Amino acid sequence: MTALLRRWYGASPWHLLLMAGVFALVAYAGVRLLAGGSPWGIAVWFAGGALLHDLVLVPAYSLVDRLLLLVCLGRRRRADGSWRKPGRARVLLLDHVRVPAVVSALLLLVYLPLVAGPPEAYVSKTGLAGEPFGHRWLAVCAFLFAGSAALGAVRYARAARSAAVR
Repeated sequence: MTALLRRWYGASPWHLLLMAGVFALVAYAGVRLLAGGSPWGIAVWFAGGALLHDLVLVPAYSLVDRLLLLVCLGRRRRADGSWRKPGRARVLLLDHVRVPAVVSALLLLVYLPLVAGPPEAYVSKTGLAGEPFGHRWLAVCAFLFAGSAALGAVRYARAARSAAVR
């Protein structure tokens, strides 16, 4: 039975179950979202978000990633015009900068109105002061980069130790 399902679906039954759960969650969120607002306004918001992502954000973070590659890995041309390849350990360490930077940027994008200073409507409706959001975002970013640096140091030490054994 599992082999038949895997041949028909192309993945394990657990993947099918997980995808069914995700689609159910998306359908629930869609019903809740459409119940509270204008469907056309929501469609325009999603289309605008897709265009902003594809036309502005993808080129921007691709350029930043290329600059990180050039700066952090020190990729330089050889005399014959070919590129010098970096070692595997240096590439792994660059990933320990990429991941917390992406997570921090996404958190800033999602919570920008609160980080920049919550609007008066937020303060009046919740009764909460809007001051700590910027400090908390900075603390989360510091924690992400510190944790990633610690994990990168451990991975780098293990890679160096295994390379020394060989």
